[in-house]
Amino acid sequence: MPIPFLTEVLFNGPPKWMPDPWILFAVGTTGALLYILKVYCSGYLNPAERDMHGRVIMVTGGTSGIGAAAVESLATSGAQIVLLTRLPPSDAFLADYIGEMRKRTNNEMIYAEQVDLSSLYSIRQFATKWIDNAPPRRLDMIILCAATLTPPGGKRTRTAEGIEEMWMVNYLANFHLLGILSPAIRAQPFDRDVRVIMTTCSSYISSPLLGEDLDKKKWTPRKAYARSKLALMVFGQAFQKHLDAYKRPDGLPMNSRVIFVDPSFSRTPGMRRWLTRGTVWGLFVYVSVYFLPWLFLKSAEMGAQSILFAAMEQNLARGPGGKFVKECQEVDFARTDVKDEAVAKKLWEVSDKLIEKTEKEQAALRVIEKKAQEAAEKEKKDAEKAKELQSLVDAIKKGKENEKTKSRRKGKKAAAS
Repeated sequence: MPIPFLTEVLFNGPPKWMPDPWILFAVGTTGALLYILKVYCSGYLNPAERDMHGRVIMVTGGTSGIGAAAVESLATSGAQIVLLTRLPPSDAFLADYIGEMRKRTNNEMIYAEQVDLSSLYSIRQFATKWIDNAPPRRLDMIILCAATLTPPGGKRTRTAEGIEEMWMVNYLANFHLLGILSPAIRAQPFDRDVRVIMTTCSSYISSPLLGEDLDKKKWTPRKAYARSKLALMVFGQAFQKHLDAYKRPDGLPMNSRVIFVDPSFSRTPGMRRWLTRGTVWGLFVYVSVYFLPWLFLKSAEMGAQSILFAAMEQNLARGPGGKFVKECQEVDFARTDVKDEAVAKKLWEVSDKLIEKTEKEQAALRVIEKKAQEAAEKEKKDAEKAKELQSLVDAIKKGKENEKTKSRRKGKKAAAS
C-alpha cells in the first residue's frame, strides 16, 4: 500500500487532498525543533546506581517539589527516610501523604519528625533529641531541600523569633541543624559513606556580598533569596573543613562529605509562586501560558536527578568534599568567595552570635510566658476553689433553711393536734 502511493506521488505529484509539502515541512520542522528544545531543557537523567537498602536519610523539604521527587526515588531504592516537617506526624494530611508514599514505593520505612525550620527552638529540640542517644543513631545522609521565598514586590517578613524569613529558613536553619547534629555525623563508622547534600540555586551568582547589610532601602526579595543561598554555600565549605579537622578516635580519616547541588529551574510550587508574584492574576496568566513553563522548565522529577546523582555517584565519595553538582556532573563554582576562609569565618561568627542572642531572648520570653500561664492557672484554680466553697456554703445554708422549714411544719402539726 505505501509503495504504490509513493510511486503515484513521485510520478504524478501529490493528490489534491494533501496539504502543500512546504506546509508539511514547516510543521514537521517546528515539531522536531520543539521536541529537541524540550529534551534539552529537561536536563540529564541520573546515570548513577547504588543500593540504598538500610541507609538512613534525613530530608528537609521532602513533601513537595523536587524534595518529594527525590524522596520517592530514594525510598523506591530501599532507603529509610526521615522527613523533617513543620506539621506533627499525627496531622491527617501528613499521615495520608506518608501512607500513599509507602504504597507507591513499597517501602514502610518512611517516617516524619516535627521540626519548624523557622524556629531555632524547634530545631534545637529535635536535633538534641536525635543526638541524645547511645550508641549514636545511624545517619547516612542529610538532604537539605527546604527553602522559602518572598514573591517579587513582596514585603520583608520576619519569623516569630524576629529573623528575616528567607535568611532563617534557607540558611540559618541549616546552619543550626548541622551544628547540633555534627557529633552524630562525625560518630558514624569509618566504612559508612556519609553525605550532606545542600541544594542551592544559580541566583547565588548575583548575590550581594555577605558583609553588605541589606537594609530596608536595599532589601529586595531577589537579593535576599540570592544572599541566603550564597551564605549556605559559604557555610557548606566551612562545615566540610570543620568535619575534616575532626580527629577520629580510631585514627582513620573522616568519611563525611558536603556536596552542593543545583537542580536548575523546575516547575515547583516555589517557582510558580515566584512567577505568579503570589497573586491570583499572576496564577491566571501562568495557567494561560502554561505551555512556556512546561517547555523551558524541568519537571520536579527531572530536577531531582542531580540530587539523586549526588546521593548515588560513587566517585563523589572519593577525594575531598565540597564538590558542586549540576546536570548530573561535577562543575566549578561561579564565585571565588564561596571558598573564602575569611568570609566563612566571619559568617560563622555572626551566625553563632545571632543564634545565641535570639535563643536567650526567646528563653526569657518562654520563662515569662510560663510564669504568666502558671499564674493564670493558679488564678483559675483559686476561682474554682472559691466557687466550690461558695457552693458548699450555699448547700449548708439551704440545708439549715430546710431544717427550719421542717421544724415549723412539725410545730404547726403539733398545735393543730
